[in-house]
Amino acid sequence: MNYLAHILLSGKNGQIQVGNFIGDAVKGRSYENYPAHIRQGILLHRSIDDFADHHADVKQAVALAKVKFGRYAGVMTDMFFDYLLARNFRQYSGISLRYFTFRFYLSLVRNYFYLPVRIKRFVWHFILTDRLNRYASLRGLKQSLRIMAEYKKLPVDPEEAIVFFTEHERQLEKLFAHFFPEIWKFCREQ
Repeated sequence: MNYLAHILLSGKNGQIQVGNFIGDAVKGRSYENYPAHIRQGILLHRSIDDFADHHADVKQAVALAKVKFGRYAGVMTDMFFDYLLARNFRQYSGISLRYFTFRFYLSLVRNYFYLPVRIKRFVWHFILTDRLNRYASLRGLKQSLRIMAEYKKLPVDPEEAIVFFTEHERQLEKLFAHFFPEIWKFCREQ
């Protein structure tokens, strides 16, 4: 799962959302140095990744993407799934994407002190360019892929990624539509 899914699956607590958002940047047991709710979000992030990595629908989506993207198939699947979530956000969450992201951006600012340096390096750009809302369009997805290619050295051509996604959108959407309610249920039980 990518940022938007991780944040939504955190529930309504802003610090849990922030913890889930920074989860990949917090290694080992260093999560113990964070306040309780942020710590809870970091651990939830790890549980979500584990659940997703072992889910049949995600495995099938990654296998489909692997033909084109090789070892980056998981990252690309995460991005495609966030696009599908953003595009149908109200259906999955019951609230508008714009309202949800506004509240999350405020939580990021309020908890800036706790963000790892790696996250602090990009968080203002992330907020000012409204990355989470931009996931809802193919143009925004392409922009996010371009940013990742530039800053994370992701060797994926954003144009080719969008072509691949549009060619396989129905299949990926079907897999996501089956998977997401299951991970939602899993997170509610945590």
